[in-house]
Amino acid sequence: MGGNSFGTLFRITTWGESHGKALGVVIDGCPPQMKLSEEDIQKEMDKRRPGQGAGSSPRKERDRVEILSGIFEGKSTGTPISILVRNEDVDSTPYEEMRDLFRPGHADFTYQAKYGIRDHRGGGRASARETLGRVAAGAVAKRVLEQENIEIISYTAALGGIQIDTIDFGEIGKTRLRCPDHQAAVAMEKRIREVKRQGDTLGGIVEIVVRGCPPGLGEPVFDKLEADLAKALMSIGAVRGIEIGAGFKVAGMLGSECNDPIGQKGFEKNDAGGILGGISNGEDILLRVAVKPIPSIHLEQMTINAAFQPAKFRVEGRHDVSAIPRINVVCEAMVAIVLTDHLLRQKALERR
Repeated sequence: MGGNSFGTLFRITTWGESHGKALGVVIDGCPPQMKLSEEDIQKEMDKRRPGQGAGSSPRKERDRVEILSGIFEGKSTGTPISILVRNEDVDSTPYEEMRDLFRPGHADFTYQAKYGIRDHRGGGRASARETLGRVAAGAVAKRVLEQENIEIISYTAALGGIQIDTIDFGEIGKTRLRCPDHQAAVAMEKRIREVKRQGDTLGGIVEIVVRGCPPGLGEPVFDKLEADLAKALMSIGAVRGIEIGAGFKVAGMLGSECNDPIGQKGFEKNDAGGILGGISNGEDILLRVAVKPIPSIHLEQMTINAAFQPAKFRVEGRHDVSAIPRINVVCEAMVAIVLTDHLLRQKALERR
């Protein structure tokens, strides 16, 4: 109940609100005797920390990780790992005038309809700040995958209508937007500044590549690997669509074009995106997600209040111009959690 937990053998439960005292995650099912420190997790957390760059929220949070349980003498014990991050730079004042308003594009109306109560401060549980727990859990999952030489890379493929023309993995870490095309990154930064001056926001596309995934991960029928990956990525608030491999392009292909030929050295192309029949085939797993614009814009909007009366308002507070690039590491985290879960499920099957 509640939809706050995810996974089967590697299972996570996130908790906390945007303007509450803290947020965090409980991870159950992490294998024992794995080296793990707060620094390992902090490296991932710093990638989604607010207050970085011209398009990012000015909210200043250190997002310092505290491991409360499950680690002894630098190694996992096999018991639940509990991770906490305290909120430090909270200012709920701008949200008071929106206490009884339903902001367009937000979960205000739906949370009120479901629960009859909601935390109006920064979106409460529906805030993107909830993803802190996902990233922390993803950092643990990545440590598990590293032992199997499985690597996850994400990059910005499009932002504000500007798309990459080339992919140079060496460029990803050189730009704030984690874009593999330097020229496109420059144009994206310019677009961010333009839209910020207008008081508006931008959407984009994030691509995720999984290297080194062995064949055999995933379950047939309902727990297909792509189905679990799609659910994981679609559970991120700003994600509105997902493609795997060739994605929607397959709708215009012939069967002879879509099928990936298999030779003695393996698959000769990868339109399947590394998954066949819901099970990984050993090729790179290729994922692409559409990220909607941040709904908190500084332009005047029409809405209704709790009494269903029309109202005009402007969103105040501190907000990003785009969820990209901070969302990139969240996407990586959710992919890592799914792969770790299926890896452990496969190992359990092989031990039978």
